[in-house]
Parts: sequence; structure tokens; C-alpha cells
Amino acid sequence: MSSSSATAAIDADHDSRKTPLLQNPTSRTAQEEEIVPILPWSHPPEDASTSTSAVSDQGRRSRLVSLDVFRGLTVAIMILVDDAGGAFPSINHSPWFGVTIADLVMPFFLFIVGVSISLVFKKVPRNLNATWKVILRTIKLFLLGVLLQGGYFHGRHSLTYGVDLEKIRWLGVLQRISIGYLLASIAEIWLINNVVVDSILTFLRKYFVQWIAAVLLCTIYVCLLYGLYVPSWKYEVPGLNSTLLLSNTQIVQCGVRGSLGPPCNAVGLVDRFLLGEQHLYQHPVYRRTKECSVNSPDYGPLPPNSPGWCLAPFDPEGILSSLMAAVTCFVGLHFGHIMSHFKDPIQRMLLWSLSSFPLLISGFLLQLLGMTFSKPLYTLSYMCITAGLSGLVFIAIFYLVDVQSIRRPTVLLQWMGMNALIIYALAACDIFAAFLQGFYLRSPENNLVDGTEMFLQALCHSKKWGTLVFVMVEILFWGLVAGFLHWKGIYVKL
Repeated sequence: MSSSSATAAIDADHDSRKTPLLQNPTSRTAQEEEIVPILPWSHPPEDASTSTSAVSDQGRRSRLVSLDVFRGLTVAIMILVDDAGGAFPSINHSPWFGVTIADLVMPFFLFIVGVSISLVFKKVPRNLNATWKVILRTIKLFLLGVLLQGGYFHGRHSLTYGVDLEKIRWLGVLQRISIGYLLASIAEIWLINNVVVDSILTFLRKYFVQWIAAVLLCTIYVCLLYGLYVPSWKYEVPGLNSTLLLSNTQIVQCGVRGSLGPPCNAVGLVDRFLLGEQHLYQHPVYRRTKECSVNSPDYGPLPPNSPGWCLAPFDPEGILSSLMAAVTCFVGLHFGHIMSHFKDPIQRMLLWSLSSFPLLISGFLLQLLGMTFSKPLYTLSYMCITAGLSGLVFIAIFYLVDVQSIRRPTVLLQWMGMNALIIYALAACDIFAAFLQGFYLRSPENNLVDGTEMFLQALCHSKKWGTLVFVMVEILFWGLVAGFLHWKGIYVKL
């Protein structure tokens, strides 16, 4: 995942007042049975409408530590694949088809969002006021995503900033997570039957409308993906050397339905029609395919006779694909519902496993039937297999951290998960690295960040392995920063 890809994510505050960016919550103990959930980026706030004693009771509730660890693990993986993916293309995003470790980051975040939403709304009145707060939080998260990923910040190796509004990128990781958060939260507020859960049957009756909504989203996506006619289209290649191609205007020959390839799919068609090609991601992963790179699966020069679509824009967090991505949030909702209604840990893990394995099997069956795994398209097969893997990883972490209470080895991940928003913004979006690079000696290349990486590469006698060591040090650094913030009781939230 590129730095623009990246954590997802969101906070679960549904209070009746505006809350500060930094807060000092009351200390928590682990004696209470009640779990205080959080969405991917923040610490749960106190409800301004509660009395002082109620706030004190809420402060004594324990966090679901496994969710913090899972969130922190996802942030760590994101940093790893963002910064070491160039040195190790096998862990980077798949060029178009297939699933790598980088392709699991987005589904993990969306799954965590769903689990958190279900736990939050367990005690929140489901009404128009809650709906308005969800919409407001969605807007804030979406706008933060535009700020971080819209092109205003130019990345680690650039000391400039600013974006042409005619070319701003509207979609991205946080924007996709905001869409999933909105749809899953609305479903949790309005699509639950008023049924007392005292058996598996009543559990299914209570939430079956939500699953109808999820199936409807899948149906809309599949029908549009295979049913929309994609005509031939053209795009402008900015600054193209005319010796390479005859014209800056490139024509992509399509005239097909149901294509899952890079140039002629319905996902790109919808984005080009609704957003315009100038507002899409300009460096899509298919530039690493064999058709578009001599160094495939890494980036590289165009091979001879490369197709014209190699330089075309495509947004991996597009509108249509985000509808399917939201279904992963619904899977997380289901896991959270099981946690809310079934208190025995073994029973929880059994029910979670019975949900995860059918998703995995369905994903592989769809792959065999011709719907290949594709993260940029977020195909149904990709959604099934990654949602199933998300469930299995969560089960493993839940067993180790919350059942067996093996927490010391995962404490860095727990801290990172409790302050994931600030780490995502500063680390995964390269804001902190770019800030440090602004202080250099004589030449911009002589800065602390690049100097440290080059030192480790020389120490390892390998550019590739030195980069990996540098990234591991980076992850350790951010884990310690998150631990310091936790020690001070500081949690950055929207």
C-alpha cells in the first residue's frame, strides 16, 4: 500500500458536545465486565450528557485490548509495506490481481470499524440525534482524508506542499473508511429488529435486515461491475515527451462489458464519469504489471509496445469499489454482535470461526468461477477472502490477549492501536518524515531521515535489508511514541 493508502480510521464518540483534539480520560481498570469499544483512530470519550458518577463508572470499564492490538498490528503492517514495499515487491500491493500482505491492510481497518460500531451502539440510543452525529463524524473523517491524501502534502522526498484544486484527489483511504463507517452505522441505528436475543434463532432474527442490506450492496456492485458497458475513452498524459508517444492524448480501446482488467472495468468508468480523470489517483498499481513495467512486479520504465492505458489514472479507493468495501464493515458488525450477546469466550470464537471459514471458502470458489481477487476493484471474491482472514486474525489475537491474557509481547501494538490516528497521519502519510527532512545540512539530501536509512544500509551491506531494518526501527519508534502518549493520557481523536 502506498503512503496514500493507509488506517481506516475513525472514532466512536457519540456525545452531545464537541470534544477537544487532545483529552485526558480517566484511568481505567479491568475489573468491570463491560467493554468500552473504540473505532480505529481514537480513545472513547466521556458522554457529556451523563452525570459525574456515570462518567466515573464508564471510566472504570476495561477496553477490548484485542481490538487495540489488532488495530496497532494493522498500522504496523501499513508502515512496513509502505516503506519497505519498494525494496520487497512481494509484500507490496499486487499489481492488479492477487492478494499480498499489503492488500490486507484496508480490509483489516474496515473490519475493525464494524466491530467497534456494534459495540458502541450497544448502549447508545438509536435515533435521529445519533444519525446526525454519525453524518457529522463521516464528514470530518472524509475531509481529513482529503487533506492528507488529496495532494496537498507532497511526500517524504519533497520539501514543497500545495495542490491544484483542479487536480485534487477526492477519494482515498480515510474517505473509503468514512463511507463504510456511514453505511454500517446507519444500518446499526435503523436496521435492527426489536427482539430479545436468547438463542441463535433470535440472534438471526434481530440482525437479518442488516444482512439483507449487505447482500443488496453486493448485488448492486456485481450487477454494475458486469453489466455496465464501458466504451472506449481517452485521457491526457501531462508533460509527456512526444518522442515516446505520438500525442499527449491517449485513446483506450474498450467497448466491452464485464471486464476486470485495468483499462476497461466499470469501477474506473464510474469514477471517471462522476469525479473526472483529473481527480483520480495518478500513479495506480497497474503500472507495475508486466504490460507496463520492465521491472514488474516493481515500478520501472515502460516496455516496448506498452499499451496506451499504462499511464492512465485510476483510483484504488473508488466510488463503486467502496460500496463493496463497506460490506467488510458489516462483517465486523456481525462479529461485534456475537461479542455483545454471547459472553463465553469459547462460544464466541466458535461462532466467529463458523462465520470466517465460509467467507474464505466462498472467496476461493468465486475465484475458481472467474471472479479473481483484485484489491483495486474490491471484487466480491477479494472481499470474502479478506473478511474471512480478518475474522481469523481477530480470533487469534482475542484468544492470546483477552482469553489467555498474554499482553506483554503485544504492548507496543496495543499502544499504537490506542493512538492510531496520529501515527497514521504522521508516519503513514510521511508528514513527520517530511518535517524532519526540512532540516538539512547544505543539501536537502543531508537530513536525519535519509542519513539514518543510508547508515543502516551501509551497516547491513545491503540496500534492501538496510531499508527493512530502517522500517523496523521506524515501527519501534512510533510504538514508543504511542506508549509515551498513553503514559501521559493523551489520545488524539476527531
